[in-house]
Amino acid sequence: MGEVSTIGLDMVKSVFQVHAADASGAVLFRKKRRRHQVLTFLAGQPPCTVAMETCGSAHRWAREISGLGHAVRLILPAYVKPFVKCQGDDAADAEAVCEAAGRPTMRFAVPKSEQARAAALVFRARDLLVRQ
Repeated sequence: MGEVSTIGLDMVKSVFQVHAADASGAVLFRKKRRRHQVLTFLAGQPPCTVAMETCGSAHRWAREISGLGHAVRLILPAYVKPFVKCQGDDAADAEAVCEAAGRPTMRFAVPKSEQARAAALVFRARDLLVRQ
C-alpha cells in the first residue's frame, strides 16, 4: 500500500466522505467521517494535499486543516463536475475532487482569512443596500 498523496473531501451536512489516493492515483481508502471526527482523522494522516470543493464553510475548514500541516486546495464545483462518474453519490463526489486535484492544469481558489471573509460580507451587505 502506497503513502497518501491526495485526500479528497466531500463536505455534506453532518457526514464527510474521504477519498485518499497515492501519487500514482491508486485508491488507498474511502471512509465516511462525522463532522466532529474529521480534524482528528486528518491529524493522524501524514502531511499531504487535501482537496475540497468551495462552499460556504470551505474556507474555515481550509484554515483548520492547513493548521495540521496539510496543503489545502479549494476547487470550484464547476471544475469538479466533469470528473464525477455517477450522480447523487457523495463518495463519487469525493473521488472526483481527489482526481481533479491531481490534474496539472487545474486552477484552485485561494483560502481566505477570517478578515478577508468579513470584509467581503460587509461589501456584499453594502452592495445589497445600494441595489435596494
